Amino acid sequence: MVAAFVNRGPCVYNVSSTFGSSAALSQRFLNILSLPLILLLAGCGGQIITRRTPTPTVTPTVAIVVLATPRPTATPAPYTPAPTATPTVTPTPFIYTLKWGDTLLALAIEFGTTVEAIQDANGITDPRGLLVGQQIIIPRPVSETAGTPTATATPLPFAIENVTFNYTPIGGLWGFGEIHNTTGTDLEQASVVITLLDSAGKQLARGIGHAQVELIAPGGRAPFAVHFQEPPASFASYTVAPAGGVQGYLGAYYRDLTPRNLRGEGQRYAAYTVTGTIANTGPEDAVGVTFTVTLYDALGRVIGTRKAIPEHNVIPRGGETNFSVTLTPAGGPVHSFRVTALGRRNLTPVPSPRVP
Repeated sequence: MVAAFVNRGPCVYNVSSTFGSSAALSQRFLNILSLPLILLLAGCGGQIITRRTPTPTVTPTVAIVVLATPRPTATPAPYTPAPTATPTVTPTPFIYTLKWGDTLLALAIEFGTTVEAIQDANGITDPRGLLVGQQIIIPRPVSETAGTPTATATPLPFAIENVTFNYTPIGGLWGFGEIHNTTGTDLEQASVVITLLDSAGKQLARGIGHAQVELIAPGGRAPFAVHFQEPPASFASYTVAPAGGVQGYLGAYYRDLTPRNLRGEGQRYAAYTVTGTIANTGPEDAVGVTFTVTLYDALGRVIGTRKAIPEHNVIPRGGETNFSVTLTPAGGPVHSFRVTALGRRNLTPVPSPRVP
């Protein structure tokens, strides 16, 4: 819609006075003569001012990006990464089946571990409760599982006597001997180490043997045997020394067992059989009874040993049982033999008091 306003000038006409004041007439007049009137007035030097109803314009949206002034920060120190731990390879433990004469100390020495490691791996609180044929875990070796080796207790200084060696037909080498308990106290977990040397004193082979009797009384003797599976063809000399041995504790051991009616027979250089009986001369029943036979030559050197179970390994007090064992002497001939028996007490449980 256009609204016309005429400014005063030399050719001023009041349109409304000339054509009347009727609003409708003025509207028709304006609709018909608006354009010629504008031209006429322009020619008379008039000035026409028109005002249009402004069309709303879209106000552009201005995106204001405020750039924050960064807060000053300290220059970070160079990052030193924490040292990465080198993973320790845990050796795979293996299962070992206990044999007669085995001790935790001897097994620890043989397999390069410690008694504490074996006890921890198997939850052993009292090694005297272990049984022949029982399987235990051997966590070995210590050098691969710990940076600092665990100190091993110095064995008691017992004597080692009557040592001999004998090569076997299949290429092995046996070293026999006897532990003499000169410590003045009961001895257990006793073992020895034999080192074979050449003429220059260089080590050729090394082996460990364990006492065939678990508890050795003061002044008593127990044989041992060391087997070298791949021995040198010959050796010039050897050394033998205690490898283990601690003060014994009688505890559950039972020593009131007496070998009787002993008899040995066989060929001079071949199989040799020892028979007899074992009598329980003590006040308690004996369980887990074993016996050990030691063969000697004419010079008193050990030429064979074996540990075995009698016909009955439970002997009541006052009772006895028979035994028989066959050995093959290393060398010979057999001049004499010794039989040692040992058992465990049949501990009688203490009855619990009755609750009224």
